[in-house]
Amino acid sequence: MRRSIARALIRPLALAATVTAIPLGSTPPAVADSVVVGGFPIDVSEAPWTVALASRDLFGGTRAGQFCGAVAIGRSTVVTAAHCLAEEVLGAPPDGLRDLKVIAGRTDLLSGQGQEIAVREIRVNPAYDVTTNSGDFAVLGLAGSLPQSAVVAMAGPGDPAYAPGTEAVVSGWGDTTGAGRYARRLRAARVRVLPDDLCARAYPGGPDGTYRARTMLCAGEPAGGPDGCQGDSGGPLVAEGRLIGLVSWGSGCGRPGLPGVYTRVSEVVRALHPATSARARPSTHA
Repeated sequence: MRRSIARALIRPLALAATVTAIPLGSTPPAVADSVVVGGFPIDVSEAPWTVALASRDLFGGTRAGQFCGAVAIGRSTVVTAAHCLAEEVLGAPPDGLRDLKVIAGRTDLLSGQGQEIAVREIRVNPAYDVTTNSGDFAVLGLAGSLPQSAVVAMAGPGDPAYAPGTEAVVSGWGDTTGAGRYARRLRAARVRVLPDDLCARAYPGGPDGTYRARTMLCAGEPAGGPDGCQGDSGGPLVAEGRLIGLVSWGSGCGRPGLPGVYTRVSEVVRALHPATSARARPSTHA
């Protein structure tokens, strides 16, 4: 479930969700809106915190307007990728979008399962850097409440779930092949957290982004394999029962030597709970 070429998922991901045709011989934009490539179908009850960000006005009803993923971190609060709310993706400032909603508790996007709740407040991380993709997160307040069972705990600074080698699961409705085949039903993929030095070598800097260990982590397999892809941007990477990442960017989907890059959730925790984070155990990786 992953992005295409360089996963600056933000721009490419959201645009990919419009199902705009991309010439077969061209390289899709590097964005974080991907579907799980090399993954497997799951029921939403297995990852109830996984929600869809949708606008039928902008993206039509084919997939219920889904264009990015998001994650429930509170009964009326979700987080997503900042790039999903970029004006170049939405065609207008996000606060001008009348029908922006989250779809929760739904496996099949076109079913009547679960809830559709309007977004009432949008807070894009003011430190988000579109050049490096650092700080790629936004916090959304909802007009209604989700069940407490849908809320996932966030891994703060120093959490052992960030350790290289940790097994994690990424989930979403994104591209399942890297060739524009978007899922209607929720999918997931198992990946491993990779060392920061490997990620830094893969993305030393360029038009797609620059790996920053403090605000990012990467996951997958060095040899390639399961990955997030276009349409998955903003969706969850969960390890040991805690949210550690948000699908953000990368180069292609599931390519050898080019793992998926995720927003490090400890940065979201720092932004939302600065006092608590300051007391947390220090770590050079979280």
